[in-house]
Amino acid sequence: MTDVADHFLDKSHGKFSFSSREEPALRIDPGTGERIAFETSDAVYAELHEHRDLDRLTVGINPVTGPVVVAGAEPGDALIVTIHEIRLKDFGWSVSLPGTGALRDVMGPKMFTRRIPIDAAGVHVTDQHVFDTKPMIGCIGTAPAEGEGSTVMPSFAGGGNMDLTGCRPGSKVYLPVMVEGAYLSIGDIHALMAEGESSFVAIEAEGTAVVSIELAKGMNLRAPRIETPEEWLFVGLGNPVQESITRGYEDMFSFLVEDHGWTREDAYAVLSAVGDSRLGGPTGSSTPDPLHPFNPVGAVTVHHLPKSVLRH
Repeated sequence: MTDVADHFLDKSHGKFSFSSREEPALRIDPGTGERIAFETSDAVYAELHEHRDLDRLTVGINPVTGPVVVAGAEPGDALIVTIHEIRLKDFGWSVSLPGTGALRDVMGPKMFTRRIPIDAAGVHVTDQHVFDTKPMIGCIGTAPAEGEGSTVMPSFAGGGNMDLTGCRPGSKVYLPVMVEGAYLSIGDIHALMAEGESSFVAIEAEGTAVVSIELAKGMNLRAPRIETPEEWLFVGLGNPVQESITRGYEDMFSFLVEDHGWTREDAYAVLSAVGDSRLGGPTGSSTPDPLHPFNPVGAVTVHHLPKSVLRH
């Protein structure tokens, strides 16, 4: 990856939490345009495919590569992470983990795994179904102010395992900074994922994400947001789901009124007309019952605002 990145962080830097207590893999100055390549691991899916038994795993689930410490980042700031490229290996995985995901009852207690070829033609999900690759980052975030952020569930204010299709090449991901240095980590690349991630596991794939980092002072975000070429996406986090929806819409409203100077009435009317709300990833927004660690609590929602409304 040296031909497309100034820094390469291989998967040996994988960690199982977002935390400022982790030893930094890299320290950078923001806004230089330097590109950082984060290699991710799919070792857990290879082991599940081999053994079909969670109890025989020798590796952890959902490691994130990093962390990267960003000079000058302070609580109240935001990282702007531009995703330039995601390179995939030549295969991925489809896996059902018993007891997880919206399809857990119909799939039953037996684990299903499938090695999915990936080539120039696309993602070979079945012998008859080949889909275009749409690589994305499932797990991206900064360290929380206290304790650790999970790489599995729940998602939290700094990001985490949000599983959002908008985290793709060409997008900018805005992440709240809650500790000095921010401590950015990235993992869980998907070759392809339907919105909402019905199975809790998408078409998982080992790969490398190439990003650059800018710093926005004093943005005071309470949740991540994503800028794509076509729209702004606002992440809602709350329990129950209606609280998540409300928080996402409030952030979108504030974006128009406070950041862009709209009247409250104009913002209200436009969001009523074109502000879409959808379910995000299935990881929840609150810590699950420890006896049922894969049962999400609360919701991640995503609120879509077309950029075209800002050009009028």
